[in-house]
Amino acid sequence: MPLSSYSCTMNWGRNTGINRRTLLAGGIAAGAAMALPARVFAAPELSSPRDRMLADIARRELQRAGSAVWRPDIVGIADFGLRSSEPRFHFVNLEAGEVRSFLVAHGTGSDHEHDGWLKQFSNVEGSNATSRGAYVTWEWYKGKYGTSIRLGGLDATNNNALPRAIVMHPAEYARAEHIEKWGRLGRSNGCFAMDPDDFREALWHLSGGRLLYADSLGLAADGSHVSSYVSPGIDLASLSGDAAA
Repeated sequence: MPLSSYSCTMNWGRNTGINRRTLLAGGIAAGAAMALPARVFAAPELSSPRDRMLADIARRELQRAGSAVWRPDIVGIADFGLRSSEPRFHFVNLEAGEVRSFLVAHGTGSDHEHDGWLKQFSNVEGSNATSRGAYVTWEWYKGKYGTSIRLGGLDATNNNALPRAIVMHPAEYARAEHIEKWGRLGRSNGCFAMDPDDFREALWHLSGGRLLYADSLGLAADGSHVSSYVSPGIDLASLSGDAAA
């Protein structure tokens, strides 16, 4: 039986491992991070057209998010314009000038046919769909899938992330082996589900006040635009790169 839909909702009460002490400690750590002066860095030149476009998107979204994000060195960009069999979760390290890409699953409500393509976004509770927009990554916590990352939606298109329990978490149905067997990843209930091995990268490099941006960009490795079911929410032609069409 294929590994397809798995609920990523969770009880936000006592069973999540979050208590007053944990929340207080997280708040103190976040406050200390916000008190630090923002680092100024010169971004090294990225080699590929797609990576330069992703860096442009990362810088634009950081500027738009403003003080809601207090760690601007690495930005996660989930490109749901690509099929789930493709590495489409890009960790854009603006400080080091590099991009690393990983697999990520989308929600069942965004892909009822379960063919690996996202067809729609939704911010509605109960939709089990992926939401478009910018998120700030918050603290770790223990949930149904183990250590996970809580998210805060910054846009009108994803501001129900907290009541919908939309988070980042590891999942067996997001492994490359699932693609080898079924031709695409399984689906979440709207969460950003990653290969458990790759998720360690997210815990260390994308949590704690960094930016995550989700859209249907459809950016191929050469910077060309892959036709997808949902139009991107930004003007790709305005970005840098040799093939933004």
